[in-house]
Amino acid sequence: MTAVDFAVFVDELAGAAGEIILPFFRTALSVRDKGGPGAFDPVTAADHAAETAMRALIRRQFPSHGIVGEELGTENPDAEYVWYLDPIDGTKSFISGMPAWGTLIALTRLGHPVFGMMDQPFTRERFSGDGAAAHYRGPAGKRDLRVRPCASLAEAIVFTTSPRLMNAADRLAFGRVEDAALLSRYGGDCYAYCMLAAGHVDLVIETGLKPHDVLALIPIITGAGGVITTWENGPPHAGGSLVAAGDKRVHAAALGLLSA
Repeated sequence: MTAVDFAVFVDELAGAAGEIILPFFRTALSVRDKGGPGAFDPVTAADHAAETAMRALIRRQFPSHGIVGEELGTENPDAEYVWYLDPIDGTKSFISGMPAWGTLIALTRLGHPVFGMMDQPFTRERFSGDGAAAHYRGPAGKRDLRVRPCASLAEAIVFTTSPRLMNAADRLAFGRVEDAALLSRYGGDCYAYCMLAAGHVDLVIETGLKPHDVLALIPIITGAGGVITTWENGPPHAGGSLVAAGDKRVHAAALGLLSA
């Protein structure tokens, strides 16, 4: 399969998921809570149906590849190539009628993400990257993605989905960065990371992420010239507590405050 054919296939995956998901958005739909006591973690019928459709396409085109999905488990995880699927990243925004959600599709080779896409079918936007470059397609046309320079936290816009998702110690650590920043905003999920890649946001700080939450975003952020690590400045591939930044100077400053 050529690079062009591969891009067409990923578009096919995103299109199949979007066609299933969109009829559920801003409609009366059933929501099941898959979280434990005290942890609301909703999942919709759209999640399951979209992941089922994407898995079927992958099995047909690449039967030797592995698949890891948020909703439907793991198949052949030790394969050379493994797909990571999150049909609706930002489910709480989705069920609230807010457009800050998207479908995440990542392809890894030997555990390293080699391609990622975030598709937002409601706004008709797609963000993609391979670690060397990143691209946008949407109503405004096509363009390359590029992070913006930001010399200090005092000039930075920082996002997190919600400090309430953090434990008490992590919330205090995030608060130190928030107090030093120009502006902090809550919400966004995967969309905030794409706004970082597009040069509108300077920092995204999160905790409790899983691989399917982040693997699609890594090649988009790095392809746009940004950096993403754990709070300990380690590789972000396994998820956990992460910091994404458009400028290495802001990244270093945030890490310093998070570990203070």
